[in-house]
Amino acid sequence: MAQISPTDIPGLLVIDLDLMEDPRGWFKEGWQREKMTALGLPDFGPVQNNLSFNASAGVTRGIHAEPWDKLISVATGRIFGAWVDLREGPSFGRVVTLEVDAGRAVFVPRGVGNSYQALEDNTCYTYLVNEHWSAEARSRYTFANLDHPEIEWPMPLADAILSDADKTHPAMADVTPFPQPHPVIMGANGQLGQALRRVLPNAVFTDREELDITDPAAVEAFDFSNVSAIINAAGWTAVDAAEGDGRADCWAINVTGTANLATAARRHRIPLVHISSDYVFDGAAEEHPETEPFAPLSTYGASKTAGDVAVAAWERHYIFRASWMVGDGPNFVRTLARLADEGKSPAVVDDQFGRLTFADDLARGIAHVLTAAVPYGTYNLTSDGETLSWFQIAQAIFEARGAVGSVSPTSTEEFTAGKEIATRPRHSTLPLEKIKATGFQPVDGQEALQRYLEGLG
Repeated sequence: MAQISPTDIPGLLVIDLDLMEDPRGWFKEGWQREKMTALGLPDFGPVQNNLSFNASAGVTRGIHAEPWDKLISVATGRIFGAWVDLREGPSFGRVVTLEVDAGRAVFVPRGVGNSYQALEDNTCYTYLVNEHWSAEARSRYTFANLDHPEIEWPMPLADAILSDADKTHPAMADVTPFPQPHPVIMGANGQLGQALRRVLPNAVFTDREELDITDPAAVEAFDFSNVSAIINAAGWTAVDAAEGDGRADCWAINVTGTANLATAARRHRIPLVHISSDYVFDGAAEEHPETEPFAPLSTYGASKTAGDVAVAAWERHYIFRASWMVGDGPNFVRTLARLADEGKSPAVVDDQFGRLTFADDLARGIAHVLTAAVPYGTYNLTSDGETLSWFQIAQAIFEARGAVGSVSPTSTEEFTAGKEIATRPRHSTLPLEKIKATGFQPVDGQEALQRYLEGLG
């Protein structure tokens, strides 16, 4: 049975293959997706198969770090392989060497320099890659010189056969590291986008001016070549406007734009993080687990539902269901704090129940799943603690502000009388057991509310 072994270079894996031999020769499964991914090999999605034939022992190629992953093995002969981590970070410069024959394969992650010396005449090695080769892609290679102090070549380089180009690559001391992949975040200026800036400072942040996600041509043209994850923090959140003149724009951003990002994520094999809403449910049940069937009550809710469906069609996805967002920007808590400070006495609905989601906490949860090898899927993520009504939250805000005025309770029916307002779920509480099981602990809602109000001054 095939076995996979890690090496000193993160992500560089050695696969000992099942070689079925008889008097006629041998047979092997060089790439078997179901078996190999079950053993722990990344499902890297190869799109091109290359062969390198080496007529003479001593032919030596490399050290090349390429902007794709590859799975190498040998068809005939034997090679001595040397891999050098050329990625920026703590493992930069690490070296792994080993011999590869027909019974072995090596998975090489992008940014790890690879080099090979043929040990026999008529050696042919084969490799699968998950990007199509192009001159533009080659311009993004990182090179290092084969004359590396930690590599003992079986045939000295002075006697080996090298290309002129490989002779001129820079010494390790002069190598510019291969850049680490980074997340790209859509909706950089929203409440969540601003929170993500604080927890993912190495990310690329875009807003509609940089990338209009509703334009499929613009998304297709965007450079995802060194992106580790797409985080869709963009969204139409004007719930009431979506019932009228904003209906088309709501659908364009929440559905068409999301579907465009899902297409890009699938094409580039990138995880997609998407923010969903309690509005995908009708609010009839007091709590809404991740598995509850969709039942939106509004245009906005329907648009978020359709976006969820588009994202879930790509298996490498994280959908976060949140409710009642609070961050840097207009939100219920800021509005009520202002009214309290102004001495106003507003009426607030007391028959809608849920928990606040703090943008900083949601951003922390996103960073957690991207760094902790959390299984793909849908996760509820709001603050923890007691379920409260909007009225109870407003009371807590007025008390914390030492308000002169007070809040009074009202029903949704009374509050919305004569207004064109989208139907809200009555119950919005999202249970948190699934996200907690990954090792993430959401903040306590009442404690986080107090800290948020203190931050407002």
